[in-house]
Order: sequence, then C-alpha cells, then structure tokens
Amino acid sequence: MDRRSFLRAGSLAGVSRAAIAAGLPGAARLAALGGGVLALPAAQAASGYRALVAVMLYGGNDGLNTVLPLDGRLGQYQAVRGALALGTAADSERALGPIASVGGGAWGLHPRLEALAPFFDDGSLGFVSNVGPLARPTTRADYASWRKLNDADKLPEALFSHSDQQKLWQNGTARTETGSIGATGWGARGASKLSAGLYSFSGNSRFGTGSNGSALILPGPGTDMRGALSAYQPTSNWAPTRKISDALVTMLAAPNADPLFTTLAGLRGSAFDAMQRLGDIVLATPASATAAYSVIDSAFTAARRTSAGATASAYSQALGKQLYQVAKMIASHATVGGSQHIYFVQLGGFDTHGGQAAIHAGLMSQLGIGLAAFATAMRGLGLHDSVTSFTLSDFGRTFKPNSSGGTDHAWGNQQLVLGGAVQGGKGYGSYPELTLGGPDDAGIDSWEFQGRWIPTTSVDQYGATLLRWLGVAEADLDSVFPNLARFASRDVGFMKS
Repeated sequence: MDRRSFLRAGSLAGVSRAAIAAGLPGAARLAALGGGVLALPAAQAASGYRALVAVMLYGGNDGLNTVLPLDGRLGQYQAVRGALALGTAADSERALGPIASVGGGAWGLHPRLEALAPFFDDGSLGFVSNVGPLARPTTRADYASWRKLNDADKLPEALFSHSDQQKLWQNGTARTETGSIGATGWGARGASKLSAGLYSFSGNSRFGTGSNGSALILPGPGTDMRGALSAYQPTSNWAPTRKISDALVTMLAAPNADPLFTTLAGLRGSAFDAMQRLGDIVLATPASATAAYSVIDSAFTAARRTSAGATASAYSQALGKQLYQVAKMIASHATVGGSQHIYFVQLGGFDTHGGQAAIHAGLMSQLGIGLAAFATAMRGLGLHDSVTSFTLSDFGRTFKPNSSGGTDHAWGNQQLVLGGAVQGGKGYGSYPELTLGGPDDAGIDSWEFQGRWIPTTSVDQYGATLLRWLGVAEADLDSVFPNLARFASRDVGFMKS
C-alpha cells in the first residue's frame, strides 16, 4: 500500500460495520477487521424494543424557571427571583408568564413549555429535583468540611465549571477521568453492557464515548450519506463505477501488517455498512412524504404557540430536527438493528448570565415544542411506552439573580423525563428548600448565599434508574456508575418496570 492509496482510503467516513459482509467483494475479510465504534447487534423482533433519548442542555439550564411549585413556596420563589420570577400574568412574549399549571395546580412549567403540559397531566412526563454530580451523599456540613480538600472522593472535581461539569454529568462519576473508566460516558458504558446501538445527531460527546468504541455520529435531515462518498457506488448501473467501488472495498480488505491501516480499514467498512442501511432513513424529510414516516412528519410540522402571536414547528428548530432524525431511526428500528438503542441530541445557549428572560424563553420553546412533537410521534407509532427521553445539563443556575438580569453557575438542578414508561404527573427527589443560606445552599459565608443547591439525587442514581429500565442488569450498574453503591437508594422510582 503506497502513501497515495492510504490517504485516498483515509478520505472515507467511518461509522458501523455489522452487515458489510453481505454481497460486496472482499467484504468478509473487511468485516473481520477491527473497528472503532460500537458494533450493531443483529436485527431482532420489534417486541421488547426500548430506547433512551438523552437531551443535553449545554450551558446550564435554569431548572428553577423550568418547573416550580405553585403552593406556598411560590411567593418565596418570587420574592428572591424578582424580575426573573415566573408569574400567573401573561406577557406578550410569554417569557415570564403565564405559568403553565400542571398536576392539578401543584406544579408549574415555564410558559414556553405549555406543549408539554398535557403529557404531565396524562402521567407520561415527570421531573427529578436537585440532581447533580456527587461523589457520595453530601450535606451542607459535609460541603463546608470538604470543599477545600480538593478530594474527588469527597466532592466532585471543578464544581461550577462548564466543561468539567459537562464531563461529570456525561461520565456519571465525580472525576473527569476515573481509573479503568477513563474518559468514557455512561451512555457508552451502558450500551456496551447490552450490545445496544448508540447514536448521536449532535457530534461527539463524552456521554457516547466508550473504551472500545463510540457513538455512531449521523447527520441531519436531507443529508445524502451515500452521495458523500463518490468512490463507493456498489449499486451503480454503470460498470466502470461498480469496478472502482469493488476495487476500493478489495483494497481495504487486503491483508496489511500496519495496525493503523487495519483500524482505518475497519472504520471505512463501517461507513459502507451505515450508508447502505441507514442512508434512506437519514435522507428523508417531511418534504419527502415518505409513507412510513407520515405520523412523524405530521407531529414535527404541526404549529405550536411560542409568543402570544407566533407559532413554530419542531422541524423549524435545531433541536427539533435532531429529534426528527431520532424519531425516524426509532420508527425503523428493525432496519437499524437491535432491540435497545441510546440516542444523544443537544441544545446549547443556556449560559444565561445576562438578559435571561428572553433567551431562556426561546430555548424553552425549542425544548417544549421539540419534546412534545417527539412524544406525539412516538404515541402515533405505538412506541410511546418503549421510548424514554430525558434531559441533562451542566448544572443549575443560582436562585438569586445577578445584576445583569441573569443567573450564575450553580450545582443541583431539575431534569425532565418523558415517555409512556415514566410514572409521571409528579416530581421525584427532594425539591430544594428555597432559602438563601438554608440547608440546601452551598454558600457557607454570607456573601456566598446565592442558592447553589447541593444535590440530593446523584447523576449515578438518575442514570441507573434509566439504564435499569433499558435492561442493564443490577450487577452491571455498579461498573457503569462506580459511586452508585455509596447511595442508599439505587432507583429514584420514576420509571415503570
């Protein structure tokens, strides 16, 4: 293999390799080569299918303005939040009101999450309070004693830092890298335990990075994956093109002593497989009017209210397009292969240090409309009970606003969980006591009383509850979440069996 041929081979994009052996010259040897992504299991019957959809909210979502109590604590909340407080009065942009009352008036959602209110009231949307990275159960007294020790066995590393807390949320540990787990994510570790398919529609993430392979990264709607690789055209009607394609596969399948080339060849074979199996799924858009996706198209193009006089569809928004891709993959899970899937999508922009009311409202629109369209599509497909979506975020925001009309970095946060298998219509965990300097506040000196809540539910407990529902065995959860055994409760309780 000369340098030019090696570089030409390296121009191909690698993804998954499970079915490359069928019908391609040299494919049997090529498929046997090592790859760098999680191998897809063989297609199984639709019965027993389950999927998790992780929705990462980058920047630190303000959970206190996402879901809040409407009992006597509302006045306490509004007194501290001031100009950023949600209320019952409407404003033209629906940035702060009216609160969407749910749960018989016990709880309220941000006004721009009103599309999710019916799911809360029918019991398929719930929330988990004050979740965050923890090394072990931690009280305010513990935090005061441990915070200067720089000991990740006591407290998570680099609290209140975006990049570090993103890693900890996606690692499911209290360290950015931990022993044999290293720089891997709990999504990848959980998928490995089940040989489940792992996919991302938002690029690389720690959540989807594994020790033996990582998430299959796929593009947005309307992308012609096969057209991106002009040299590989095994179905071309023109003989010269087919010969070039066959030669490319044969070249990559040829024995080679160079381990770098062997690994590269395995990745290239993965690309061929993914383009053949998933190309039509990825390519479809609502404009394609693909019959198999008509229910999905309808859900994602439906107009839902944003401000008082405006509407938007999920498909018109960035998060909605990612969830649209996930919905098609789930609808075509027999083609995708496997009875368990994990998906990763993301929405950024939540670092709202200033001008939060308007910025957060726009982001809540994307989240509310996107998740509502996705759940509507799953229900229409008869898969609502088989699919659970859930949020993650760097951390919460301070209870006390800053002087710029925003909030600052905090710790524990509220997370949403949606699906027919969710025991919804209520909250789980312990909602923080809304008192600056109170038992949940990480501030020790008076000037630190900002409402940075010490989590009462760990990421370990939250993630284990989700992976247990997906099918990960109880014994395997301890290797996915190395600190889980330190917590008395291993199941937060928000999932049905």
